[in-house]
Amino acid sequence: MRMRRAVADDIPAIVELLADDGLGRARESVADLLPYRRAFDLVNSDPAQLLAVAEIDGVIVGTLRLTVIPGLAQRGRTRGLVEAVRIASGHRGRGLGAELMRWVIDEARSRGCSLVQLTSNASRGDAHRFYERLGFTPSHVGFKLEI
Repeated sequence: MRMRRAVADDIPAIVELLADDGLGRARESVADLLPYRRAFDLVNSDPAQLLAVAEIDGVIVGTLRLTVIPGLAQRGRTRGLVEAVRIASGHRGRGLGAELMRWVIDEARSRGCSLVQLTSNASRGDAHRFYERLGFTPSHVGFKLEI
């Protein structure tokens, strides 16, 4: 598996990955890529963001986004926030997710982060067990407010 920064031509494959589960099918739409292209441009132009894809033999099989967040708390600790982690359903169970996460942890470390954090939908029990196997701890409760 090869990791690289996503490019605009990857948007359709990334959206397909985002839509490749029960929650994603209800939230994502491969029929209209315009909002994704706009979001890609914003993410791609921000040096604190890294949208990455994982390829096998030139086929995109995974994606994630890393956001580097400097802060004052905890003596100025910089955090790496990992979001939108996906492995194509046909490639799950082969260790690719763990490889993807090891890569992003190394990437966060290289960008000065001393903590990697993520959120996961409360309904994703398999994902929670996966993250815990990698050493993540369910230490906080998250809240969201649609505005």
